[in-house]
Amino acid sequence: MNYHTPSSFSDASAIAASSKGKTRFLAGGTDVLVQMRSDIITPDDLIDVKKIQGVKDITKNKDSSWTLGIGVSGAEMSEHAEFKEAWPGLVEATDLIGSTQIQGRATIVGNLCNGSPAADSVPAQIAAGATVSVIGPSGERIEKVENIPTGPSKTSLKKGELISAVHIPARGKNAGDAYLRFIPRTEMDIAVVGCAVSLRLDNEIITEARVALGAVAPTVLLVDECAQAIIGTKLDKAAFKKLAQAAENACNPIDDKRGTIEFRTDIAGVLAVRTAKKAYDRAQGK
Repeated sequence: MNYHTPSSFSDASAIAASSKGKTRFLAGGTDVLVQMRSDIITPDDLIDVKKIQGVKDITKNKDSSWTLGIGVSGAEMSEHAEFKEAWPGLVEATDLIGSTQIQGRATIVGNLCNGSPAADSVPAQIAAGATVSVIGPSGERIEKVENIPTGPSKTSLKKGELISAVHIPARGKNAGDAYLRFIPRTEMDIAVVGCAVSLRLDNEIITEARVALGAVAPTVLLVDECAQAIIGTKLDKAAFKKLAQAAENACNPIDDKRGTIEFRTDIAGVLAVRTAKKAYDRAQGK
């Protein structure tokens, strides 16, 4: 195995593009190192990006949007008071990734690129409208987070491509986000269903909304029908009913030992309602 420590994303991309075997990028390492120790994979080229300038930065831009370096851990997001105030739902989703020790290393980019439909931070990123910078042999582009996962353990990233930054929009006024999940245990478990909601109000009426569901399909879903069910409402009983039904209709889950298709579908509707209520309360400053 060849171990690389590039000083730029261009160099990291070039190393990956020229590799004749399996490549893995190392930022937090909470996935790839476990996979290596379990003999799930032995990369021919392990590319450590932690020495690249800016990978640990959380930057608030002039337009009040945010740029997160790909090496920023969940713990560092939680400890950044201004970012946590702006995007509490994204932070609380990231806080659910593993133990306290794991949160000190794990990154939301790693969580995204692992390709798990049950990843906790991914629905929250999608609901937030996050995008990522992707750099590769053909140059650099901005991609929506929802376009990165293509299936379990699969992404749309091509050979030589890697994510170089995460971009979170400005929060703005009268807005809130939230993330909830259902797990069999009280902590340190994988979501049976996850739901993230981000919305904005005008005189208590929802004018913008994004709803994302996790662990109910081969990829995390951005469900426009859920958003349309609550836009133009004050989140009354009728809106709750439409939201729950839209969430259930979007589901295409599997049966496994952690939950049946019927159970996951029912829970998706329940969680969508609870998460929307939490985001709505936050938008009102509660």
